[in-house]
Amino acid sequence: MNRYRSVIVAAALLCAASPSFAQSKAKAQNVPDIPFDSVANFFKMPPNIYFGEGIGVATNSKGHVFVYTRTGETRLFEFDQNGNYVKEWGQGLYGLVFAHAVRVDKDDNVWVVDEGSNMVIKFNPAGRVVMTIGRRPEAVDELTNFSGQGSAPNSNKPYSFNRPTDVGWDAQGNIFVTDGYGDNRVVKYDKNGRFIKSAGTAGNGPGQLRLPHTMAMDAQGNVYIGDRSNARVQVWDNDLNPKAIYDQVGSPWAVCVSPGPHQYLFVSNSVPDNGDSRAAAQTGEIYKMELDGTIVGKFGKAGKALKEFSTVHEIDCRNPNELFVSEITAWRVQKILLRQQTPKPSNGQ
Repeated sequence: MNRYRSVIVAAALLCAASPSFAQSKAKAQNVPDIPFDSVANFFKMPPNIYFGEGIGVATNSKGHVFVYTRTGETRLFEFDQNGNYVKEWGQGLYGLVFAHAVRVDKDDNVWVVDEGSNMVIKFNPAGRVVMTIGRRPEAVDELTNFSGQGSAPNSNKPYSFNRPTDVGWDAQGNIFVTDGYGDNRVVKYDKNGRFIKSAGTAGNGPGQLRLPHTMAMDAQGNVYIGDRSNARVQVWDNDLNPKAIYDQVGSPWAVCVSPGPHQYLFVSNSVPDNGDSRAAAQTGEIYKMELDGTIVGKFGKAGKALKEFSTVHEIDCRNPNELFVSEITAWRVQKILLRQQTPKPSNGQ
């Protein structure tokens, strides 16, 4: 089983916290395949309503599924546990501009992270907006946000985001936001949305980020960050101090930590389809991992057929054997059922 283990432990990371910190970029080798199925035609859409890019997917405690999608506009749909259409949320809402992630907390509040409006929006279970963090840029403000060189400066302000990407919570209800394309940081708020601290700067050293694209929390409040452009997952503690780096999982566009007494980390190795068949042959899989970085197995490959993945953008793993996976370039969400792995004998033993 040792050949399936590839992890950089926290002690090594913290001892090497310097600009010259070297990281192995080796791909995982000899990882067992997990048998799985994809449920065909799970979502039943009303006439003349369609998914666009599959940007976000999340489930609540009743098994209802929320899909955050970019069509001609950004839309948030709810389906029941059997895939039947229930309703659309937030239609015409000022903060729904360019979808990036949807998550559901332990109380069935639905949160969306909108990259276009620079906002994190909390809906209560009835669909009413009860909290917002961040603010949508006004058109007139955009005129003063540019330096003349064609790029906006990083803000790094307590209540402002620069294209945020994801949201999560610890057991105390503190709110964590990955911020994101522009600011390369993680921000922590209390349960009422009051700023506590932020951490992270642009770079590839420990505690540095290049596009924190996705995030998940474990039961101890540790933060698992998909450090996308650095091709690694970083683990930070609840006070946003670096603990470990897992750099064997390709390009982590989506991460998810399952609930329950035995938690698993799911990581998608997602690379957009650019027509390069050689690159596609090496990407598209999703890794199932222990929280310490041990790879349990992988499933899927690049493609647009059932049981193939085309730029996975978010994973819901409320049930670790029943996943929902949203895909950008296939314009869909798949329901994935993982089957029992059969242990392989090692050296005849």
